[in-house]
Amino acid sequence: MKKIVVLTGAGISAESGIRTFRDSNGLWEEHRIEDVATFEAWQRNPDLVLDFYNQRRKQLYEVKPNAGHLALVELEKKFDVHIITQNVDDLHEQAGSSNVLHLHGELKKVRSTVDDRLVYTLDGWELKKGDLCEKGSQLRPHIVWFGEAVPMIEPAQRLSAQADIFVVIGTSLNVYPAAGLVYYVKKGIPVYLIDPQAEMLSGVQNLTVFRESAGTGVPKLVKQLVSGSEDAK
Repeated sequence: MKKIVVLTGAGISAESGIRTFRDSNGLWEEHRIEDVATFEAWQRNPDLVLDFYNQRRKQLYEVKPNAGHLALVELEKKFDVHIITQNVDDLHEQAGSSNVLHLHGELKKVRSTVDDRLVYTLDGWELKKGDLCEKGSQLRPHIVWFGEAVPMIEPAQRLSAQADIFVVIGTSLNVYPAAGLVYYVKKGIPVYLIDPQAEMLSGVQNLTVFRESAGTGVPKLVKQLVSGSEDAK
């Protein structure tokens, strides 16, 4: 069974109503990134950081997967599908995808401020001051903030190198190290890029671009790949 590795970004979740800091109407617009998404911000004003992520978490409980998420689940009937996502929501899991690697953390999880290995699923949307880990330390959002290491990048690089087909959905490929994953794909492997603002990628061979939203482009690509797998039999 061929392995399809899919890299998803904010564009696939935007159609479900998840606002992103890169959008002109984005939730992050109300705050500078330095004030809500860095460890220094957490040290300086934990109340603001907690409230910011509580509001994002609350919103996540009000949205559902869209056609793009659901189409990727269909791919699992014919392919070994692995999703690498830059998103911190769980819409891929809600849709039913089996293998999801989160590069930048998970919104519905929290972790200890003294031991990164202590990660918990939060009950509900609100993380409060005084919510402690088992070592008695304040819990923080389980998010990779700007300036922090990306612990899952090496597994993501290995996965990308194993791909028989590589698909990029809803990302500008401007945020590193995630943007570099496409360059771990073996030469000659088909690469598909789905994004309304998609541009050709220098140094990437065998590239097909869909300048469409995830909600329309992903179902179209999935239909093409599935019919191709049937024809190959």
